[in-house]
Amino acid sequence: MTISDLKLSIFRHVDALDKHKLETFYGVLINFMNEQKDITDWEKLSGKQKQGIFDAIDEINAHKDMPGETVIAKYREKYSHA
Repeated sequence: MTISDLKLSIFRHVDALDKHKLETFYGVLINFMNEQKDITDWEKLSGKQKQGIFDAIDEINAHKDMPGETVIAKYREKYSHA
């Protein structure tokens, strides 16, 4: 993903937000810009890991996400009998 692609993707995601999510995102962005100076954890991730995060964000935005409680219940059921 080029920088231009990344900027366009960010713009499209932000542009699609409803008012409440946009206000929340703005707060997160301002907090990040004002306080988050250490991005070494992000820089330590491989390209594949970073792409996985971007893919997960895309899935959430496409409403393909699943509540954490559902995931936990699914795997408790699957592995509790083992």
